[in-house]
Amino acid sequence: MITLERILCPAPVPPESHEAMCLAASLSRAYKARLFICHCVTTAILPNLLNRGAPNGGVRKELTEWLEQHIGLSDPSQPRWKVIVVENAKDCGEEIVRTAREQRIDLIVMSRRSRAALLGSTAEQVSRTASCPVLIVHQQESDEEIKSNKSEGFKRVLVSHDFSSSSELALSYAISIAQKFKSELHLMHVLPEPEEDETEIALTPVGVETAYQRAARRLLDSVPEEVYQNCTVTHTVRWGKPYREVLAYVREQDIDLACMGALGSDFGLEALFGSNVDRVVRQAPCSVLIARPLKPAVTTHIDVGMTRPNVENFSQGG
Repeated sequence: MITLERILCPAPVPPESHEAMCLAASLSRAYKARLFICHCVTTAILPNLLNRGAPNGGVRKELTEWLEQHIGLSDPSQPRWKVIVVENAKDCGEEIVRTAREQRIDLIVMSRRSRAALLGSTAEQVSRTASCPVLIVHQQESDEEIKSNKSEGFKRVLVSHDFSSSSELALSYAISIAQKFKSELHLMHVLPEPEEDETEIALTPVGVETAYQRAARRLLDSVPEEVYQNCTVTHTVRWGKPYREVLAYVREQDIDLACMGALGSDFGLEALFGSNVDRVVRQAPCSVLIARPLKPAVTTHIDVGMTRPNVENFSQGG
């Protein structure tokens, strides 16, 4: 059973959009997890912060006030949280990944500004190199979208399942989240399109399981019996390109969260380009969870003169 104890959400100053932080707070409440809000102060933006009178402590104060106002984290019933400010950051992506590893984070929740803006972005860098799963939140692009999606949870969760170890991990996260939020759980497997001259169904002997039937049975068996008692589960087998079918299904069923697995060479710095995961993350109109095994925290060498994160104690009795 997947458990989330420590959730990290990178945040800009001033906060441009609250979808990621609201969703991170919602997940923290559901799992009773500690919430870390991280902001990187780069040398490029430091002059702007100085002009606004908000270096270091001012950044933390601004984030804290925004959290209390928009998410209500000052309420004692809300999760414990901490604001981390990384000063003099040369590369925000590297600092987010390093902070996540040092703080033993179980899940990173961060937004992408638009469907076309992932390439070369901090979100892309973190999703490739993080030592834990990453949930990329689709930032709403209009007032109507924001009003219709309060980022308080998920109604429909999809997992793309190819029966590999990485997709099994994605399924574990999907099941856990669906149970926490009482969501519909959708499982999809995509079979490669048969050749034009192939007559697979006609040539299949009676009593022999077809590829379609075998995939449908494996999807059915992949979900524990108790999950069927707690969630509405839908199974779908389709033919075609995996990323195309996943994207089509997301739109058809109004999916809120798509879960996909990524392991090692399947989602490395170079292997990401053109992969099914990459295309879904870039084009999906919903949030996407990239599931990968947790890597243990490592002791990092601190160079002399390097400024490390300035960390406050946990709020709400932390």
